[in-house]
Amino acid sequence: MMKMISHSPHHTVHAVRALLLLLVTVLMTSCNDFLDITPTGKVIAKTGEEYRALLTYEYKYFPSDRGLSTLRGDEMTLSAAYTSDLDLDTYLDLWRWNDDAPAVTTAYFNWRTYYHAIYISNYIIAHQHEIASATQAEVSQLVGESYMMRAYSHFLLANLYAPPYTHVQPDTTRAIPLLTDTDLNSVLRSSSLKDVYSLILSDIDEASKHLNVTTWEQGLNYRFTTVAAQCLRARVCLYMGDWQGALTAAQAVIEAHPDLEDLNATDYKIPSRYDSKESIVALEKIMPAAYVAIGRPSESLMANYRSGDQRRTAFYRRVTSSVTTLLKGGSEQFNCSFRSAEFYLTAAEAAMRLGQRETALSYLSALMEKRYSTRTFATYLAEDQAMTDGDLLAEILRERYRELAFEGHRWYDLRRTTMPALTKTYQGETYTLDSLDTRYTLRFPTEAVEANPEIELMTATTPAGQ
Repeated sequence: MMKMISHSPHHTVHAVRALLLLLVTVLMTSCNDFLDITPTGKVIAKTGEEYRALLTYEYKYFPSDRGLSTLRGDEMTLSAAYTSDLDLDTYLDLWRWNDDAPAVTTAYFNWRTYYHAIYISNYIIAHQHEIASATQAEVSQLVGESYMMRAYSHFLLANLYAPPYTHVQPDTTRAIPLLTDTDLNSVLRSSSLKDVYSLILSDIDEASKHLNVTTWEQGLNYRFTTVAAQCLRARVCLYMGDWQGALTAAQAVIEAHPDLEDLNATDYKIPSRYDSKESIVALEKIMPAAYVAIGRPSESLMANYRSGDQRRTAFYRRVTSSVTTLLKGGSEQFNCSFRSAEFYLTAAEAAMRLGQRETALSYLSALMEKRYSTRTFATYLAEDQAMTDGDLLAEILRERYRELAFEGHRWYDLRRTTMPALTKTYQGETYTLDSLDTRYTLRFPTEAVEANPEIELMTATTPAGQ
């Protein structure tokens, strides 16, 4: 039987399960007035196993928002012919960017869950010297994962609820509230985008000092590792437009984890599977069954795949001449936060933007060789080599579109690059997202603003970061 990914710690005793249940009950029964999150009360974890159970709970219930963001971009189309009324009630307004007056049944992106994860991370960091019955290495790894959890949660919040870093003045642009301790009595305000990214990078640095596990076994590979720290650094730097930082971190990832699935082989796994050789961290449920059932791959996406591109049959199933369904999703087998192909593309893009054309081509060709038939690979590589610098950069971005489709990257790539105009049609109605549209950024949840009207004001101080 295939081994499925599990978020339960090995050899968890009944006492730890009972403790976790108690903690969850306590944390979920009261609400902070200002962040609209729930972690208050007395946490009583003492042993390393109990602290691990705390963090495992946050891993288990980590949001699938990157998958939900697929609706906002241009990867998916909706049609009354194959989308149920229930799905339309839940997802249509997200898909057509109706943020002014969405239906009450509309799905929402997370806020509370991220801050819950941040709070637990803060608690573990603050109490690290009190953790009993654990080796120094085990405590250090747990603390490193907590810094990563805090960094990644703040990063995702910023990319949902704040403007893209590359389109604003980060030091004067309001982002999100930063939560760096366990004191929930203070009235928090938002920090600048610059301060948010500074904390994220600082947390990655701290995580790198503590992490000591390079690879978790399958089934535990939802946990952060030493390589994951470089993965997150590469993605953060890419979103900031820090091309040298992105290239350096991506190269470190590739050196540590170079493996790529060969789609020309007969025994490949879909690269976004948790048990693929490309998997680095399999945390997020990117395209669970509910999301796969919403719609179909868009015609504009499918038109980007060229003859000989093995991803057309590896990632999708052609049902009819006009209907294609998605294969890379639908279960926890496709949990995927970081995988190696992303970093070949990050290295290629960053190198190209730095004017390092040959370096960019080397990373791009390494991926292409595993994705195109042997008959077409040489042809397409020759075409890429003959392109102008501008055209080659555009082709690298198209490769991101093809390779990372339905993995929670496209919406964020649109945000950080050109924020283009998008048009969608449903039952004869046309919906438009204008270029540089403010709807590329979500509003703060109404409940959070009502609980704390000052939350949208930007603090004038720089956070301490620890």
